Amino acid sequence: MGRGDLTNAEWDRLESFLPRGGTRGGRWSDHRRVINGVLYRVRTGVQWRDLPERFGPWETVYKRHRRWSADGTWKMLLSKIQAAEDAAGRVDWDVSVDSTAVRAHQHAAGARKVPPRAPSKGGPHGDETGRSGFAETGRPAGGGGCLGECLGRSRGGLTTKIHLAADGHCRPLALLLTPGHYGDGPQLEPVLRQIAVPRIGVGRPRSRPDHVLADKAYTSRNNRRYLRRRGIAHTIPKQRDQRRHRLNRGSRGGRPTGFDSDHYKKRNTVERAINRLKGFRAVATRYEKRAYIYLGTVTLAALIIWLRT
Repeated sequence: MGRGDLTNAEWDRLESFLPRGGTRGGRWSDHRRVINGVLYRVRTGVQWRDLPERFGPWETVYKRHRRWSADGTWKMLLSKIQAAEDAAGRVDWDVSVDSTAVRAHQHAAGARKVPPRAPSKGGPHGDETGRSGFAETGRPAGGGGCLGECLGRSRGGLTTKIHLAADGHCRPLALLLTPGHYGDGPQLEPVLRQIAVPRIGVGRPRSRPDHVLADKAYTSRNNRRYLRRRGIAHTIPKQRDQRRHRLNRGSRGGRPTGFDSDHYKKRNTVERAINRLKGFRAVATRYEKRAYIYLGTVTLAALIIWLRT
């Protein structure tokens, strides 16, 4: 077992959730070896062709990662581990929301501007997760051009922004990609809608945090209205000009929003979750042309954080 590979305990937690067979009745290469190969690349950021020989053919490792990014296998594995942690009472539902910009390598640009190819017989929704050939004959809807592949241009060049919600133990609960020049505030609702931790047994997935913490970028009326409508307590500071505008309006300005400065100190959990994610070199710098493959890379990094925290 090499440095950074899955330990026996981590493998035991994942093995039962992995797909049992390949496409068209074929057989998968050894799951553990291939996952360790993908993990090695995510951790080090090397080119796929430079993977050590102990992981087998690099094409097999790359195609497995691309396929599982497309059909949602990485996301499914993350949900299973989150469900087990929640059932054991080890999830802190004081959720913090923030984003981080990721510099895109020059090789991340240049994706072909073509529509998604048609899925194979039965489509992606008629097959079991991880078993369809969808990633070989098609890809998720969307894509094409910089915006479609979540690439934004700014002074620093091409960037992608990762929006995430983290629990109180610095572990990502939900992930969302946008172009790097997109604002943070409008993404609060989409990020929170991504939270869906399944129940073990009967019941709908849990999607509502106990409390939400965010910085001033998320202080819009629409965000506060959305949180109140869902009955979610929140701690978000007001910007200085917004406080001044309310005071200038007198009684028409309404009551000031509540703000618990002691509770707000806990918002550092999302910053620490971002630091953990960016400890994976293939997350800290984007090399993938396709957004769905990069999202799979980030999701695998989040999965490893959950397994090792």
